[in-house]
Amino acid sequence: MTLAKRVHKQLWLTTTAIIGLSFATVVGTVDARAQSSTAATPLSVPAGPLESAILTLGRQANLRMLYPSAITKGKMTAGVRGPLSVSAAVSQLLAGSGLNFTITGSNVRIFDPSASTQQAAVSNDGSTVLETIVVQGTGTGGVTGIIETSGYVAKSGRTATKTDTPVAETAQSVSVVSRKQLDDRQPQNLKEAINYTPSVRSGEYGAEPRFDAFKLRGIDLTYNGVFRDGLRQISSPNGLFRLETYGAEALTILRGPAASIYGASSSGGIVDVISKRPTEEPLREIELQYGSYGRVQAAFDLAGPVTDDGSVLYRLTGVGRDARNEVEAIKDDRVMIAPAITWKPDEGTKFTILGEYMDSTTGATWGYVNDANGATPVYGGDERFNDFKQKQWRIGYELEHELNESVTLHQKLRYSDLSTDQKYAYQGFPGVVYEDNRGLATDTYLEGEFQTGAAQHKLIGGIDYSFMEYQSRQGRGGTQFTATSIYVPTVTTTTNQKQNSIGIYAQDQIEIDAWRIGLGLRHDWHESDYASNGVGGSRRDSETTWRASVGYVTPWNLMPYISYGTSYLANTGVILDGTTSQANPMLGEQYEVGVKYEVPDQNILISAAYFDIDQKNASLYDTSSGTSLLRQLDLRSRGFEFEVTASLDNGLSFTGGYSYNDVEITRQSAATVGNQLGSTPYHTASLWADYEVQSGVLEGLGVGAGIRYVGSSFGNDIHTPVYNNKPGTFVDAALRYDLGKLNDAMEGVKLQVNATNLLNEVNQVCSKGYCLYDEGRKVIGSIKYSF
Repeated sequence: MTLAKRVHKQLWLTTTAIIGLSFATVVGTVDARAQSSTAATPLSVPAGPLESAILTLGRQANLRMLYPSAITKGKMTAGVRGPLSVSAAVSQLLAGSGLNFTITGSNVRIFDPSASTQQAAVSNDGSTVLETIVVQGTGTGGVTGIIETSGYVAKSGRTATKTDTPVAETAQSVSVVSRKQLDDRQPQNLKEAINYTPSVRSGEYGAEPRFDAFKLRGIDLTYNGVFRDGLRQISSPNGLFRLETYGAEALTILRGPAASIYGASSSGGIVDVISKRPTEEPLREIELQYGSYGRVQAAFDLAGPVTDDGSVLYRLTGVGRDARNEVEAIKDDRVMIAPAITWKPDEGTKFTILGEYMDSTTGATWGYVNDANGATPVYGGDERFNDFKQKQWRIGYELEHELNESVTLHQKLRYSDLSTDQKYAYQGFPGVVYEDNRGLATDTYLEGEFQTGAAQHKLIGGIDYSFMEYQSRQGRGGTQFTATSIYVPTVTTTTNQKQNSIGIYAQDQIEIDAWRIGLGLRHDWHESDYASNGVGGSRRDSETTWRASVGYVTPWNLMPYISYGTSYLANTGVILDGTTSQANPMLGEQYEVGVKYEVPDQNILISAAYFDIDQKNASLYDTSSGTSLLRQLDLRSRGFEFEVTASLDNGLSFTGGYSYNDVEITRQSAATVGNQLGSTPYHTASLWADYEVQSGVLEGLGVGAGIRYVGSSFGNDIHTPVYNNKPGTFVDAALRYDLGKLNDAMEGVKLQVNATNLLNEVNQVCSKGYCLYDEGRKVIGSIKYSF
């Protein structure tokens, strides 16, 4: 039986099972939501700081907890245990705190009745009505139930577990780049967005504009580590989706294996890009930018309710840019439009459609002429033949439906399509690459909550399916361009590949008092067909992956943990080493020991972890020959990382980290085994801080500054001295002002200037024996109007 038939059969069986379970659970629960405030829910909230307990209760009982953070400071709770109604549970949680609450649907509003700002009134039906409570301090951001942040600090998210879990109680290393951090720093691509994240190496190819190439814990994730809204982003050797950071709500960086729930993913981890979504409150924003190399950009972001009852919401985000790179021959142009719409027919159902179209052009040749000492200042391309055009689009949906008080159905689906037209020349010799890829990714799972004795369970079980196919047509010319003539080379090589993958998985998150236990198991079936110039073959693979973790949350919000996980990834691409063969699947495992500390009564999260990864058949694309060639090798990555993020009430926000990473090659060639992987520093460190004046004559002024240290590394795997990379220290800065604080007539107008590599630190950077240069100083000024 072919995989396609097995997929069809298993999808049919799974869909039938889900529909059957949905029908069974819906029967007899017609009035469940109407009784939500009185129906008993099994709960287990440990004693400790009140704010942490409020968040835990909200997660366990599927509630939205609304409160000013200031009223919880210094307060403790004895916790909540047992099957209780929402009203009884909140009463027990707040006992002795002096606080009160109201319940409206799934919203719980907590307030201090003694505060003069809270004025209560009694409506005609006798219920208590309060003025809207505004959370004070740095503000709350993200997308409810998917990623929630407070300033720079991640509070909870779905990426690590597929359930809404507090980051401070997730037994795996997780970093989040929030929308506030993106707004403050103004990164222009994925590499810049994650530059201040521990264990990230993003400058391996200098200012390479074509692809967002990066490593995480020493393992290359460029082609297989980027997800979008919890689904794998389809890619091919020369076709990777480009990220417009203006269209992202946040980025979640999950370090370590996640294959037990995501299937095809690396042992290094994943980067999950969370798209902007429709909002309940109206949002209107336009932004104009001007910057280095003649950069001109306009952007807009519109969102809000479509209907009076708020059951239909929309968002429309767009960007248009005309720009150049620090190399005059390289363009940086794009047009992007991203529509989204959400339909909420009832309180327990949400259906969101997410789309995007982008047309972009950058330089097809990125590189300098190299000699025996590395890079020279001479650009290797030709402006007459140097466009890398890419058109990409995606359309998909997310469905979340509460079947009853304890079971929720989640389903996601996305179709994507990408085409590239790359015409390049290096030292006068031209080449072409025309590549198209398309793919489908879908994930369906049930999430249930229940209690067995003292254990509170959050169980998910599901199935996902993905399909990808690409065709790459390439050709290289044997005659150099002249000053008066150029030509387009003939296509000489055509490569095709198709992949189908299906996986089934289950995961149980268990809370027993302060213990946090996670168990996950998955099995994948994979089928791949490939051909190069009509000659090829097929391969069939299947693999079981799993993950287990244990953590303990102390009364003072410190959680030590230990975790183990395995990974599996069926690589795209064909090995080109004199013989043509398909890439072998990557297999990996990781041990991680760490600790997380959510500082009580402060919006500060501190984490540290030690990790040990073994990965077989690591996939690397080598471009040193001028053509993208796939190579494979085995690695062992060990290291330590530390991170702290904070957003305080006084207007100060900061994020900083340090990582040590020893990445040893364990299989490649006799000359490289035992060596540190090329272009992988042992030491990296970073710190970004931003301060916004809260009062006085300078109110509305914001100042930010950051420093990034990248340690020395080897420029190739055999450690040739001439290619060694020197350590570098890079300084970034930001300055902004809210004109509305100066004059009420200018409410909503903000000015901002951002500088990357302010001191213009530019060194040679070599990878795989080919050398480039760090990106130099870049300055961007913007004016934003929110209305």
